Amino acid sequence: MSISHYIKEIGRGRDGARALDRAQAADLMGQILDGQVSDIELGAFCLAMRIKGETDQEMAGFLDATHARLQLISAASPVVVLPSYNGARKLPVLTPLLAHLLAREGLAVVMHGTPTESTRVTSQDVLTAMGVTSLSQPRPVNAGEVVFVPTEVLCPGLKRLLDVRRVVGLRNPAHSLVKLMNPTTAADALLVSSYTHPEYAISMAATFELTGARALLLRGTEGEVVADARRTPQMDAFLRGTRTPLVEPQPGSLTKLPELPTEIDAASTARYTQAVLNDKLPVPAPLTAQAQAVMKALSL
Repeated sequence: MSISHYIKEIGRGRDGARALDRAQAADLMGQILDGQVSDIELGAFCLAMRIKGETDQEMAGFLDATHARLQLISAASPVVVLPSYNGARKLPVLTPLLAHLLAREGLAVVMHGTPTESTRVTSQDVLTAMGVTSLSQPRPVNAGEVVFVPTEVLCPGLKRLLDVRRVVGLRNPAHSLVKLMNPTTAADALLVSSYTHPEYAISMAATFELTGARALLLRGTEGEVVADARRTPQMDAFLRGTRTPLVEPQPGSLTKLPELPTEIDAASTARYTQAVLNDKLPVPAPLTAQAQAVMKALSL
C-alpha cells in the first residue's frame, strides 16, 4: 500500500492543500502506525501536515486509527489520563505532583509519555526518582494509584512517529494526537489535555466536540498538562460534545509566587513533590484549582 495519493492532497502548500475526511485520515494513520510506509513518505507526511495544519476531522480520523491499535490499560473507575510529553525546560515539571494529588482523592491515574526532546527533564524521570517504576507491559490500575506507561508500550508505531521530530526538528500530528487519546479501557475516563499556542486551543476543542470526548482542557506549563503553579489558567470541561467552563483565568498582576524548587532536575523536583505530598510545603493554588476542576468534570 501507499499514502502517496494522500500526500498529493495535503502537500500542495498552505493555500492549495486539501483536508482529508475522517475515514481517509484513519486509513493514512493506520498505514503509518503499522509501518507500511517508506521513510520518504513518512517525512513527506510530517512536513506536509506541519505546513497545512490539522483539521478536527483529520485529528478524529488519526485518533480512530490510534485507538484501534493501542494496548489498552484497564483501570478502576473513576480514572484520569495525564499525557506527559514535553517535560521541564525552565520550570519544574509538576505533572507527577498533580497525578498524586488526584490519586489522594481516590482516582486511578494513568500517565503516559516519552521524551520528545533530549534536553528536558521528563515526568518519567521525576517519577523514577520518587520510586515509581514505569510499566513494561499493560496491567490493571487500582483506585488511588499512579502509573506511568511509556508510549512504546501502548503503541510502538506511535513512538516511531513521535521520534521523527528528533530527525527533522519539527512537530507532527502525533504530538497533538497523544494529548487527545484515551489509552484505557474506561470509556468514561477523563482526559486532561493542554495547549501552548492559542490556535491549538481552538483545534483541540473542536476535536473534543466532534468526538464527544470527556476531557478537561487548559493552557498548560511548557506543554505539560499541569496548570502553571504561578497563575491559574482557564479550564473547560468537555462531555459528549458539550463544552462547560469550569475555572476562570486568574486576573491581574501576581502578588505572591509559590515556593518552587530553584533547580528543575529530577531529584530536586521529586523532593519538592514529596514535600508537598507530605504537607511540609503548600500545594500551589493553581494545582488545587485544577484538582478541583478534575473532580467537578468527573461529576458532570
